Amino acid sequence: MRVSGGDARGIRLKGPTVAGVRPTTERVRAAIFNILESGQVADRRVLDLFAGTGSLGIEALSRGAAWADFVERNRRQSRDLQDNLARAGFADAGRVHCADVLRWLSGPDSDAPPAELYGLALLDPPYRMGDPTPTLQLLSNSGALRPDAAVVVGYSSRLALPDRVDQLRQYDRRRYGDNAIAFYRYGAAVLTDNN
Repeated sequence: MRVSGGDARGIRLKGPTVAGVRPTTERVRAAIFNILESGQVADRRVLDLFAGTGSLGIEALSRGAAWADFVERNRRQSRDLQDNLARAGFADAGRVHCADVLRWLSGPDSDAPPAELYGLALLDPPYRMGDPTPTLQLLSNSGALRPDAAVVVGYSSRLALPDRVDQLRQYDRRRYGDNAIAFYRYGAAVLTDNN
């Protein structure tokens, strides 16, 4: 598993060591960041939820993101994720939170979302969780996203995600075999946008 683009392109990342962790493939990661505009990544704070190996957040850092927070509930996988940050040269550009995503987004514990808002959120939850819409709804209402944030979610292509989830509006979706990716925009303008 390698970083597909940016400053750390080609650097090998450690794969999952915990059963059930399904990292986003290099092909799909490359496609995600080709679809995102550079302004949706460069100099932004990134949130990588259900982070696993950290490949999505590390990809964002490699492509110019300013900072990344990774949320992964498995302690062993969190340690491996920290190793991957160091391998890619981003040990000082991110923080790993060993926590349950839904609890972390809900706060108010000491490891809850920071005051600075995220411009990009990346979610690739385990398919066994089923529909990621409740997580998207919690993220939309968490107060963690800036008004122009992009939200990218991976899910099973057997599911259909809604076009709108609170203040999130889907503007693109792609399918790669059993994997599907949906792209959302966040913000008050979404509520009045008829496009």
